[in-house]
Amino acid sequence: MEKQKVTVIGSGPAGLTAALYAARANLTPLVIRGIQPGGLIATTSEVENYPGFPDAINGFDLADKMEKQAARFGTHFLDGIVEKVELGERPFKLHIDNGTIVETETLIISTGASPRKLGVPGELELANRGVSYCAVCDGFFFRDKTLVVVGGGNSALDESLFLTRYAKEVHVIHRRDQLRADPVLIERAQNNPKIKFIWDTVVTKIEGTVKVEGVGLQNVKTGEESTFAADGVFPYIGHIPNTWLFKDQIDLDENGYIVSSGRARTNIPGVFVAGDVEDHVYRQAITAAGSGCMAAMEASWFLDQIEHEQTSLAQW
Repeated sequence: MEKQKVTVIGSGPAGLTAALYAARANLTPLVIRGIQPGGLIATTSEVENYPGFPDAINGFDLADKMEKQAARFGTHFLDGIVEKVELGERPFKLHIDNGTIVETETLIISTGASPRKLGVPGELELANRGVSYCAVCDGFFFRDKTLVVVGGGNSALDESLFLTRYAKEVHVIHRRDQLRADPVLIERAQNNPKIKFIWDTVVTKIEGTVKVEGVGLQNVKTGEESTFAADGVFPYIGHIPNTWLFKDQIDLDENGYIVSSGRARTNIPGVFVAGDVEDHVYRQAITAAGSGCMAAMEASWFLDQIEHEQTSLAQW
């Protein structure tokens, strides 16, 4: 059984920044990387809005630099997935899928959020056979193909632009008649000859037997249904917080996000939160990193307070 002062679940910008600050406080934190090392940022082709990189940086490279920086100051890393947490008393217990049990005095939850599924027939059956949630990971396999991207926000346009490196054409399907992305991304997408838009439309099914062959569409204004031939489908319609592990132990809001005090604190003393698992408004790498810093500082202060109370009691 491993015993830690600070344990971080998740290795995106929030978790890695928390680890960096905890390590610099000589707390030798442990980071449990989870199912997506580096977090969702590691699957992004180019990050243009993270300070310090005027020429942009690949998302994987950014996450890698963050991990190396945290490791430089003494952070330890564990490849594994937390399957169960016991938060009823300190030290908290984390059960890892490899059989390891970690005991920790404080816990920083930075498990992020996962891509929201379309929830239509064919999506599950054709996953990894034309249905993908990561353009950076799978775009190469769709050279000279016709692709569908579902969504109208920053992620949808950013990944559509990336897919134009390989695809013959990319059709962005959006349920509204205007996009919700940053103006600079909208301008790039609208000026890219490979990108076309299908407005006021939702995907009702994904068709194909062994691989994706097309999608069923429905116009939300007229109700008209149609079929569109495509070789791949990339949904980018939002995210769901990864909080199932903490249900009935940590306070969650109606959408499943962790409720915090505004100072990275949860309802359990010694358990802190950082990043998109709590933030459903901004959801940026830079805000996640900032919240990771806050969580680590709060954890450090919490441990100082506990040590002070124990010392005072011993002197008494």
